[in-house]
Amino acid sequence: MLISTRGRYALRVLVDIAGRQTEGSLPLKEIAARQGISEKYLESIVRDLVRGGILVGTRGKGGGYRLSREPEALPVSEVLMAAEGTLAPISCLEGEAAACPRSGECPTLPLWEGLNAVIRDYLDSHTLAELIRKDI
Repeated sequence: MLISTRGRYALRVLVDIAGRQTEGSLPLKEIAARQGISEKYLESIVRDLVRGGILVGTRGKGGGYRLSREPEALPVSEVLMAAEGTLAPISCLEGEAAACPRSGECPTLPLWEGLNAVIRDYLDSHTLAELIRKDI
């Protein structure tokens, strides 16, 4: 499994937003400037985070983005799933994947299922709050 730039940026942006929660909604332009990410690219990442229920966007004067809930309630796995689409190490373990016709006889499937569980358990066990506090 390779976490793309998109997933890494999503985490960085959320740490940025979470660290400034008391400021209210934060404009995308300011977040992009602080993080050194193109505003256009950040728009697509933020769109997925809003769709995933992680961010809430407000339009108009004073608008911007804020977390949908407290950082303690946002597991890293949820953020990466929203940004990446999947965390599965192989395609047949992706949530929407059709059942593999060889799954009953595949000698490597248990290995990949175990790796998938380790990845998921690890990322489920860490929250955005830990990243803010640098507790990991």
